Amino acid sequence: MTSVPTTRATRAAWLAQQGGLEAAIDKGLLTEVISLPLTEALVWGLLRQGVSKYLMILGHGSTELGETLRIYEEAGLVKGFQFRNEVEMAHVGTALRWVYDEPCAVVTSIGPGALQALAGSLAAASNGVGLYHIYGDETTHGEGYNMQQVPKPEQGLFGQITGAMGATYTLHAPGALRDALRRGAATVFHPWKAGPFYLNLPLNTQPELVQFRADALPVRPAFPAPAAPSDTTLAEAVDLIRSHERVSIKAGGGARGAAAELTRLAEAAGAAVVLSPGASGVLPDAHPQNMHVGGSKGSISGNYAMQEADLVIFVGSRGVCQADCSGMGWPKARAVININPDLQDVQHYNNTMALTGPAAGILSALAVRLTAPVTSAWLETCAAKKAEWQAYKAERYDAAPLGADVWSEPVLSQPQVIHLADQFARRHGAIKFFDAGDVQANGFQVVEDQAPGETFTETGASYMGFAVSALLAAGLADQGRYGIAFTGDGSFMMNPQVLIDAVEHGVHGTILLLDNRRMAAISHLQLAQYGETYRTNDAVAVDYVAMAQSVDGVQAFWGGATKDSLQNALTQAQAYPGLSLVHVPVYYGEDPLGGLGAWGNWNVGNWCADVQEKYAATLI
Repeated sequence: MTSVPTTRATRAAWLAQQGGLEAAIDKGLLTEVISLPLTEALVWGLLRQGVSKYLMILGHGSTELGETLRIYEEAGLVKGFQFRNEVEMAHVGTALRWVYDEPCAVVTSIGPGALQALAGSLAAASNGVGLYHIYGDETTHGEGYNMQQVPKPEQGLFGQITGAMGATYTLHAPGALRDALRRGAATVFHPWKAGPFYLNLPLNTQPELVQFRADALPVRPAFPAPAAPSDTTLAEAVDLIRSHERVSIKAGGGARGAAAELTRLAEAAGAAVVLSPGASGVLPDAHPQNMHVGGSKGSISGNYAMQEADLVIFVGSRGVCQADCSGMGWPKARAVININPDLQDVQHYNNTMALTGPAAGILSALAVRLTAPVTSAWLETCAAKKAEWQAYKAERYDAAPLGADVWSEPVLSQPQVIHLADQFARRHGAIKFFDAGDVQANGFQVVEDQAPGETFTETGASYMGFAVSALLAAGLADQGRYGIAFTGDGSFMMNPQVLIDAVEHGVHGTILLLDNRRMAAISHLQLAQYGETYRTNDAVAVDYVAMAQSVDGVQAFWGGATKDSLQNALTQAQAYPGLSLVHVPVYYGEDPLGGLGAWGNWNVGNWCADVQEKYAATLI
C-alpha cells in the first residue's frame, strides 16, 4: 500500500504521476481511509464522475475551492476557465454539456454572483441539461450576518432558493460529501430528465477535513433502461394507428436521439410529422412527411397537420404552451399515443395510450409491426400545405429590401438574413445557435436542417443572451466546432462581455447581430393584440462594428443591406480564426413580406379568454 502524500500540492502531483484518480484506484493505491480538506475531496469526487472542467468567477466565498483548483490545474488534473458574468458563465456551461456532452461545474460565490448563476441555470433546467453549480455559502455557525448572504434571520436560505429551481445540497457537514455526490450524479446524469445540481459550500466547512475512501466516492451512475411496453400493448397501439385516417407525429426534444427510428415509423404509419422548435433536423427538411414547425408561431403546414389530425403520436414532448398552442392545438384529435420515459409527461393528455420508455426502441417496435409505407389522401393534402408554406417563404426570401424608419436605405428582412446564413452555415458545417425573441421565432420557421444537432435554439426558457454565450463553449470543449450565434441587438447587449471572454478562451465563431433597434417579437405581439406598440423600441444608434473592434482579437464586419454584402461579410467572418461579429440592419414594420407570420394560438394578453374557451372544448 502506497501512502498518500500529505499536502495538496504533493497529492495532486502524485495523482498525476499515477495517471489520474481513477488509475490510482484501479492500481489499488486508494483503498484506505484518508483525510482531505472538503474542497479537495469534492474535486476528487467530481473527477470520479468525469468532471474536470470548472467555469468560475471566484469571490470571497470560494477562495478555498479556488486554491484547490489552482493546485490541481498546475498538476494537469483539472482545467479552470474564468468569466466576467455569471449568467454568461451558466450559459457556457449549459452549451458545453448540451452540444459537446462534456459535464462541467459552474463555480461562483455567495450573494449576487450565485443569484445570477442561478438565473442563468434556468436554461439548463428548462432544456434538461445536466451540470454542477457550486456556490459559496454563508457559514454554519450563525455568528452574525455574512456579507452578501440573504439578509434575513433564517437558516439555510440559499438552500431554499436553489431548492426551488431544482435538486440541491448544502454541505453543512463535510462527512455528507458522499451523499451529496450521489444525489448530484443522479441529477446531472439522469438519462431523460437531467438538470443542474446546486451544491452549496459554506465558507467554514470548505477547509475542514473529511475522512473517506476514494474508491467509495460515487461514480457516474448507470441507469437501467425502463421496461419496454408489452407485445400486447404494442399491438393495441398499432391497431389504434390503423384505425385512424389522419395521423400526426409531434416530435419534441426527446426525439432528437431517435431520428432514424421516427422516420421509419412516420413512413410505415403514413403520418405527418410536426416539429417542436427544438426538434429541427429530426426529419430531414426535404422529407415529404416533414410538415415543419407547429405551434403558436408555427407554419402553414405544421399547424394544418395539428389542427386536422385525428390521432397524435407524441414523441419526447412535454406539451409546452407554445408547442401545442396552449393545449388547444389538436381540436380534432380523439386519441393520443404518448412515447416518453417520464411517468408524468407521458400522461399529459387525455385519452392517452402511454408507452413509457426511451423513444428509439418503442418507435422501432411500432414500425416493424405496421404494414408497408402508406400513401393516403391525408399525406397528399399535407404535401399541398407544405408546398404552400414553401411558396410563402420563397416569396419573402426573394422580396426586394424594405424601407425601415431607423435605417437610411431599404434593408433585408430577418427571414432573408436567417435563410442566407442558414445555407451558409450548412455549407461550412457550422453549428447554429439562436437567441430569444424575433430572431429565434423566425429562426425555427426558416432553418432547413438535415439532422439533429445542426441548430440549438434555447426555447425552454428563451433566455436572451444564450446564443452569444453558447459560442464560447467551443473554446472549452475538447474538440470545439465553428458556430454562428444568431442574435438580436437586445439579446447581444445582455451578454456583450462574450467579446472579451471569447478572445481569452480562443473561440472560433461568429456573432450575427440582426439589428432592428427594438424588441420586435413583443412589438408584433402588441400590435396583434392591441393595435399599438409600447416601450419596446429605442432611438439610440449603436456602432456594433466599432464596439466589437475595440476588443483586441475580435474582427467585425458591416453586413450591409443586400444579400451580396451579407454573403461577403459572412465569408470574411468565417475565415477569421478567432471571434468575429457581423452587424446587419434588418427591417421592422407591418409589411407582410417582412416576416413569416404566426399560425397558431397562445394563452397571452387579450387572447386568453378565447384560447381558454377553445381549450375547454378539446377532448385531449
